[in-house]
Amino acid sequence: MSGIKTMESVKDPSIFSQVGSMGHEQVVFCHDEPTGLKAIIAIHNTVLGPSLGGTRLWHYTSEEAAVTDVLRLSRGMTFKAAISGLNIGGGKAVLIGDVSLKTEAFLRRFGRFVESLGGRYVTAEDVNMKTPDMEYIAMETSHVTGLPEMKGGGGDPSPITAYGTYLGIKSSAKKAYGKDSLTGKKIVVQGVGQVGTYLVDLLIKEGANVFITDIYEDKLIDVAKQTGAQVISASSVYDFPMDIYAPCALGGTLNDDSIPALTCDIVAGAANNQLEDDNVHGRMLMDKGILYAPDFLINAGGLMNVYAEFMGNYKKEVALKQAEEIYATNLRVLNQSEESGNTPQQTAMDIANKRISSMAKVKLAF
Repeated sequence: MSGIKTMESVKDPSIFSQVGSMGHEQVVFCHDEPTGLKAIIAIHNTVLGPSLGGTRLWHYTSEEAAVTDVLRLSRGMTFKAAISGLNIGGGKAVLIGDVSLKTEAFLRRFGRFVESLGGRYVTAEDVNMKTPDMEYIAMETSHVTGLPEMKGGGGDPSPITAYGTYLGIKSSAKKAYGKDSLTGKKIVVQGVGQVGTYLVDLLIKEGANVFITDIYEDKLIDVAKQTGAQVISASSVYDFPMDIYAPCALGGTLNDDSIPALTCDIVAGAANNQLEDDNVHGRMLMDKGILYAPDFLINAGGLMNVYAEFMGNYKKEVALKQAEEIYATNLRVLNQSEESGNTPQQTAMDIANKRISSMAKVKLAF
């Protein structure tokens, strides 16, 4: 349990093979016909504490795709918590379907499934889930974060996720260019959801030349009007002339097809699981001379925010102060990567694994 494996291509598609290849403790399938709920909760590792991670609602192309996503996401949460110094484990949940399913009954039924795990999994917001949804879930379980600030919660974690990612981009620029100023840098932000939009605003305010793309055209137009960012075609993202590529949508955008086309010096964004294969594609980026900021490191601000809520007596300034550490941690990882010859992704995983392994000697899983 103490050594977390890297993500490699799984030749055996069976669920137990995938679970075993990534070292998960528990995977729960939840079904409720009256509400249309189909959910998967994955608990990856609880050596450092109960698993905490958001719930994602997505219209997956297949149930197999949903399984793969929740396994990778929950594993990423373990690394994210460990390298950030948080005393929680990694978990995640996915709801299969689209936003039309989000009724009070649907969300409260999911809350009951979360409650049935007895605190081994604590949920929060993720893609297509918002603060009001957490309120419905909280009607059935106390194991939920991301509640409104007026009710003692941390509210929407997206601004702090974006802030931490912004600091990760700046520290990557410091490593690549010798200074962390982003003024005049051409930055492509792929995905302008909640986190992406906040990130664009921060980059624009610093004087970066920001280009945006998203699968939702109406969202693109709104963000462009609000921030002054320029819209580019989704098909031209990877070979677009840019200094920094910031993936902020779904994972797997760094793969055999996209990496050869990249023109950037740095990849640093808020999306989870950006590397389709940690080993193969982390090395491909390094061999091409592209600096990669490990996603689970620089997008950890949102987790820090809900962790502060989870610990009780939430104070936003505490979460912000913790998120500021992302700058130094990322720079340390990039320097160690250069010294060792290992990829930044592997270097960050090794640091996270070392902490988990040391704590496994004095603690049992939650």
